[in-house]
Amino acid sequence: MNEIMQFLEVTFEPLVFVFAVSNLFYMGLHAKMPDVIAALKNKKAIALIVVWGWVLGPALAYLITMVLPLAEPYRITLLLSSLAPAAKYVPLMVEKARGDMGFTGALIPLVNVGTVVFMPLMAPLMVTGLTITAGDLAKPLLLSVFLPMMIGAAILHYAETAAQKILPAAKVVAQLTLYLILVYGIAVHGREMIATAGSFSLLSITIFIVGMATITYRFGFGLKQNQRSVMSLGMLTPNGAAMFVAILAIPNADPRILTFGVMWTVWSIGVAAIAARIFAKHAGETVAEDTV
Repeated sequence: MNEIMQFLEVTFEPLVFVFAVSNLFYMGLHAKMPDVIAALKNKKAIALIVVWGWVLGPALAYLITMVLPLAEPYRITLLLSSLAPAAKYVPLMVEKARGDMGFTGALIPLVNVGTVVFMPLMAPLMVTGLTITAGDLAKPLLLSVFLPMMIGAAILHYAETAAQKILPAAKVVAQLTLYLILVYGIAVHGREMIATAGSFSLLSITIFIVGMATITYRFGFGLKQNQRSVMSLGMLTPNGAAMFVAILAIPNADPRILTFGVMWTVWSIGVAAIAARIFAKHAGETVAEDTV
């Protein structure tokens, strides 16, 4: 049993990297350049990304820490996670939600740029003793987000036939690694997660996720339904790469901080899947209304 756990612990980080790359590559194979460029020109959407990601998110997280009696490690993780929206599995959830993949192709790079800019500025103010630079965040985000997504988008743009042939296999890898992340997270950190029972930690995650999902979806300020669903899925999920970079930058960090980060990631996948189903239903109702 110990050997199995050691194997899981050693292979977890490489799996996370493959998971991130495969999901963003898969999204790139969907992201048509004209759609991405059009979304990037949407000033209203860009403003909403900044407001939702680095005003509403941190404010909601801070409010939750004021209301719930969270232990310090859980409070720190909650605050750091609020500064890093848009998980790598968002493209899969957007597809399930019948969302706008072109808008997703613009949202994810913008959110990651925002994380690189705002997290180093805001994290030290929210978490005492934390020092993190833009460079610390930029490298993992560049390798796991921008590069694979741009490669996928380039294949779609210059060799669309090849992109269509690659797409099914890319989807299988993206989905498989997502399920493996869930299994690994529970297997490696399951006991520690159970130990958080009664600490209000899971309640704090749920309030944050549901709050962000509801507000960003209901108040789209003119965005289409399939764009509001993308915005919501992006804002309710944590960017694991940025979150863990920030956590690892904490000197002499309490192990519960990392455990709570993994717990947040696992829990958000389940909630995002439920949200995607709800958004898909709304998308169907919107299409039906448009055809009447």
